[in-house]
Amino acid sequence: MKAILISRIDIPEVLAYTTEMERLLLSYGYHVALEGSTAIALGRAGEGEWLDETDADIVVAIGGDGTVLLAVRRMKRQIPIIGINKGHVGFLADLEAAEAPAFFRDLQRKMRLEMRMRISLNAGGEHLGEALNEAVIVTERPAKMLRFTIIIDGIEVEEFRADGLVIATPTGSTAYAMSGGGPIVDPKFDGFLLVPLAPYMLSSRPHFIESSRDLKIRLESDKPAQLVFDGRGSTTLLDGVDIAVKRADASAIFIDAGKNFFLKVREKLRNL
Repeated sequence: MKAILISRIDIPEVLAYTTEMERLLLSYGYHVALEGSTAIALGRAGEGEWLDETDADIVVAIGGDGTVLLAVRRMKRQIPIIGINKGHVGFLADLEAAEAPAFFRDLQRKMRLEMRMRISLNAGGEHLGEALNEAVIVTERPAKMLRFTIIIDGIEVEEFRADGLVIATPTGSTAYAMSGGGPIVDPKFDGFLLVPLAPYMLSSRPHFIESSRDLKIRLESDKPAQLVFDGRGSTTLLDGVDIAVKRADASAIFIDAGKNFFLKVREKLRNL
C-alpha cells in the first residue's frame, strides 16, 4: 500500500512528527511519499509528489482540520484520507498521535471507508468551487448587512438580512456553522445546512435541506461580498447573483478510525 503524507508546515514540531510517521510506515512495509509542499518544508523538494498527480492508495494528513481540508481540496481524484490530530480541535482528524502506531499496523489488513458529501457552487454557468465543510458568503465591509433570498425547488421560501450566510455540509456542521448557532448534524446525512450569521431578525433560523432539492441562494445587496470555500481563497460576488448549490459529483473518502461520531463531538467540545 502506498501512503502520501501531507503535513502542516508552519510548526517545526509537526514536521518532526511527520518524519517519525514516515519512518514508522516504512517499517510497516508501506511505500511512502511526501506531498510536495511538505517535502519542500523538510528540505527534500526532489522527493515530493503533488496530490493532483499521485497514485497513492491513502493520504495521511498530519495537523488539524485545516490540513485535512487542504488535502481534500488539492486532490484531483478523491483518495481515502485519515488525519492525525496535531492541531487544536480535530473534528476531521480522527487519530491522536498515540493511536497512530497501532492503527497503521493493522490498516493494511482491513480498511473501512466512509463517504462524506461535498458541496458544489455555480453562478451564471460558472463553477465557483467545492467545499467539504462550508462555503461562506460575507460582506467585505464590516458592520454592513447583506440581503439573501432562499429559493427551493423554484419557490422563494425565505428572505432575510444578515452579516453573512454559511452553506455547510453535515461534515461542516461542527465548524463555522456550529459557531454561528447551527445544529450538529450526523455526517451520514446528505443535505445542505444554511446558517445566517448575525441575522437582523430573530425569526431567521438555520435550515437543513435535503441534497436532491433544487437550492439557490440569491444575493441582493449593493454592498460588495466575498465567497470563501473551507476558509481558503475568496471570490467577489455581484449584486443580484443566483448561486446554485448542489451535491458535488465526488464525495470525500475518509478512512474509518472506528470513532463514534457523537462521542467524539462530546469529547472535543468538552476540551475546547
